[in-house]
Amino acid sequence: MKHPYLLNLLLLILALLLSVAVGTVFIPPGTLIRMFLGQIKGVIESPDWSAAFQTIVFQIRLPHTILMALTGMALGGSGAAYQGLFRNPLADPYLIGVASGAGLGAVLAMALREQGVGMGLFGVPVAAFAGALITVAVVYSLSHAANADSTTTLILAGVAVGSFTSALTSFLMLRSQGELRRSIAWLLGGAMLNGWEPVLAELPYIALGLAVLLTSGHALNVLQFGEEQAAQLGLPVKRARGIIVLAASLTTAAAISFSGIIGFIGLVVPHVIRLIWGTDYRRLISVSILGGATALLLADVLARWVMSSQDVPVGIVTALVGAPFFFWVLFRYSRKV
Repeated sequence: MKHPYLLNLLLLILALLLSVAVGTVFIPPGTLIRMFLGQIKGVIESPDWSAAFQTIVFQIRLPHTILMALTGMALGGSGAAYQGLFRNPLADPYLIGVASGAGLGAVLAMALREQGVGMGLFGVPVAAFAGALITVAVVYSLSHAANADSTTTLILAGVAVGSFTSALTSFLMLRSQGELRRSIAWLLGGAMLNGWEPVLAELPYIALGLAVLLTSGHALNVLQFGEEQAAQLGLPVKRARGIIVLAASLTTAAAISFSGIIGFIGLVVPHVIRLIWGTDYRRLISVSILGGATALLLADVLARWVMSSQDVPVGIVTALVGAPFFFWVLFRYSRKV
């Protein structure tokens, strides 16, 4: 399998169709394809589907599907970049505090809304996005203030700041009552908003971040030799590391602001892609983007299929499936080494 793009594109297309088709009301794939073709003027003159199907597909399921696909792309690409930057296959997009900062921002916005402070429809996602970016900025500033420009210092600063913000989040959740269940659902990967608005809001940030990460493959390949060796080979290590951290953090923050904190996609997908198609980050990041979207869409479909009468945060499914699968991958890989 030297050319992974065609296979992963086909898998992604199948996952997209499945995500739109599956739900409380199942829409046959043939009908679904005709509905999409019907959006092209003159292709289908007499629609044979109901107006209810039209509303379900184009106003409810399709925007949700695209939101999940964008989130999976962001987590897959960011996870691959972080694993390359830290030279650790166990790294994930939340390593330096993005998730904990976003969680603090979201829960704070919910607590304020409980007190009657109106923040509008996008109050929670905007607060989560701001919290994630502020946390990353603090972590990066602390690592520089320590006069030790290394990835180890960055990780340690992330652990410290992440623990602090997580403690504040827990305190706010204990103080809140009416928004407690909503907070837990968001922290477990429950999307807060429906429709096209969240898709349009996060798309520019995810597109920008992933575009930068796609151009960082060569820098990540050079960084695998170590920072000192990379500098000797002519790579501006400090600038490259800063650009990668900023792009990966921006992408992750935008994704989880609307979709909640979803684990294991950014950890498992790049690791599996690496085992199958190698460690060249010029290819690994792009394939991880496609694989992340496919994996999250399938997890979301599973969440809807298992509990069709109740909304289940997709983060629960990714954890239940991802954790044992990751252990299996590690065991299988260790047997081969």
